Formats: sequence, structure tokens, C-alpha cells
Amino acid sequence: MKRAALAFSGGLDTTVCVPLLEEEYDYDEVIGVTVDVGQPEAEFDEAEETAEALGLEHYVVDATEAFAEQCLDSVKANATYQGYPLGTALARPIIAEAILDVAEEHDCDALAHGCTGKGNDQLRFEAVWRSSDLDVVAPVRELGLTREWEMEYADDHDLPVEGGNEGVWSIDTNLWSRSIEGGNLEDPGYVPPEDIYEWTDAPGAETELVEIEFEEGYPVALDGEEKDAVELIEELNELAGAHGVGRTDMMEDRMLGLKVRENYEHPAATTLLAAHEGLEGLVLTKEERSFKQQVEQQWAEKAYEGLLAHPLMDALEGFVDETQEKVTGTVTVKFDGGQARPVARESDYAVYSEAAASFNTETVQGIEQADATGVAKYHGFQARLANEAEKAAEEKQAVATDGGETDE
Repeated sequence: MKRAALAFSGGLDTTVCVPLLEEEYDYDEVIGVTVDVGQPEAEFDEAEETAEALGLEHYVVDATEAFAEQCLDSVKANATYQGYPLGTALARPIIAEAILDVAEEHDCDALAHGCTGKGNDQLRFEAVWRSSDLDVVAPVRELGLTREWEMEYADDHDLPVEGGNEGVWSIDTNLWSRSIEGGNLEDPGYVPPEDIYEWTDAPGAETELVEIEFEEGYPVALDGEEKDAVELIEELNELAGAHGVGRTDMMEDRMLGLKVRENYEHPAATTLLAAHEGLEGLVLTKEERSFKQQVEQQWAEKAYEGLLAHPLMDALEGFVDETQEKVTGTVTVKFDGGQARPVARESDYAVYSEAAASFNTETVQGIEQADATGVAKYHGFQARLANEAEKAAEEKQAVATDGGETDE
């Protein structure tokens, strides 16, 4: 008996995949797997109801804590892709791993997803799955299906599906972020209506302060109360979202070269990234911060591609972990006008001397203001030499040119 494990959401794409896997790919049995990474409860209800209507054997795997820890790992790396916090990209490998575990447990021959051939998720799922011996099947991509064809197919086969949000937007939600795309949002010139947002209110005049405590790069407490990863993210999503923090409207470059318009909400992610960078600014040296930016970009690129298990990531995380040993302390963040701004930071590892930086002190650790005179004389010295040499060469060339002219 041939059996396939399908990444199942209960939406249009994955619902039509069930009969297609049986009819077009000759699988005798399909099992659906839904992985919890912090989606709304309604999505699980939809998946359960759809699976029951299809007579589909259905499994739900709770990976919320694993996903939350991965999100906080991304904070240590200050990971953003083209300016926005990674969300869906971090979730997909965790979802793929959970589905692979279920597939192996139930002796499946194949793994299947409902991704199209235009997005990133197909690559993120398959980067994990192709490390196994199971076949990988992608009916929507391989059969070249359009959404219109799928809706007609669902109607003809009396499949239990709806357009989802009245078919207006395509929405993906997890604990860390909420993405909104499709419909009129595909037009870069279209101004999104306020009702596309659910996690964030329109920014207002009210402000609020929160204190976030870090231990070795990980946020561990909010306003003095210790929180586990899931609890911390959920509370900050609510607190920061109420102030309009964490909205992104961007043109995003996908892995396949397509440029797409994306809208995101990520209040907790925005807040934690801002706080973490604020603390790093206090405890890391200039050289550490400068080099870490290069590491962070590579980390974010690989995470965006869904390649969390890439050997390069191990090397990058080795550097990140080394720097994070000193990123311990507290940061006060102010929510103000849709922004999350660090306004105070404290740490025992601060690479900072108030006495040295103050304009009101003359001598610190044997260093006087006058000692900077020699530095100032040397500062820019090589550039001045280069400019003078260039000017002298130009003058010499001008003299040679003038001297070579003759009157006829």
C-alpha cells in the first residue's frame, strides 16, 4: 500500500491535493499533518472539520515551543531579511521536520505539500524532506494548477473548502508574524486598507514603557517577571501591537527571482530585535558589532532560504553565541507612534565609562583631553598626503604641457 503524508491546512490548495494524490499519483492512502506554530485556533478547527469531511486520517503536532525558541535564536542574530523580521521562513523547516517525523512513524512512502511553483515555501519544505529517503510530491506545482482551476475542481468534486477570508487576502499566521498578500495587494500602487491588520492598531498618541531582561542574548523577563519564550512573545505581541508597532509594507525579493509585494505584522519581533540591538550597542566593541553585521546578514539569508541545517549556520552561530555571552542586562523600550525605541539600557558588561565620555571630567585613567592632540594631527594624514601628491602631479603635468607648446 502506497501512503503519502500531506502538509495539511484545510485550505483550498491542500484540500484539493487529497483526491489528486489518489487520482493522479496513485496513492492508496493520504494522511494529513497540521503543525501548530501558533496559528489561530480557528485554523485548527477548519483543518479538523475539512479532514473529517474528506475522511482523512489527520494528525496535529504541537511545535509551538520549538518554534518560539527558534524565533529567539533569530533575535540573537538580529535576523531580518530586507528589513523585516523572519517569520514564515523560520516556521517552515520546523513544520517540515514535524511532518517528516509523522511520515516515518506511519511508514509513508512520500511527503506532499500544496505549494505553488512561484513561492519560497516549496524550497523550504523540500530542503528538509529531501534529506530523507521518501519521495517528494507537489501536485499544485507539478500539475501547473491555478487557483481558479482548483476552485472549479473543488466544486465539481464537492470538496469542503472555502475561499478563505472571502477569498480577498492570502494570510499566513504564526506566533512570530502575520503575513498578508494577494488580491489588490499584488498591485504595488494599491494603498492597503486598515482592515488587513489584526495584530496592530493604528499608531496613536499614547506611549508606554516596558523593560526587557536578557541573559546571554535571550530575552527572559518582561517588566521584572520571568517569562518562557511563548508567553513572552504572546504578551509583547499584544502590548506592542496596541501601539501600532511592527507593520511592514515592502517589495520582497523571493528566492526564485520574483519581486512581490508583502505586508507583515510582527509586534513582538520588532520590539525584541530593537531591544537586543540596543543592549549589544552597550556591551559589544565597535569591531565586534561591525563584524557581527556581516554574520547576521548571512544568517538571515540562510534562514530565509529555509536552510537552518546548513553547515554554514553552525559556523555563524558559533560566532553569534560567543558574542552573546556578554549580552546580559535590561533594556527599557518605549512604544511611541508605531515605533519601539530603546530609551535606556543597563549591563554589568557595558563597554562604557561615563567619566571618560563626560564633558565635565579632565583626566580619566591617566588620559587627558590634551592627549588627543597627537591623534588629531595624525588623523587624515595619509589622505592629506595623497591629495597633495595628486595636486603636485597635476601642476607638474600642466608645466610640462605649457613648456611643450611652440608658436608658428
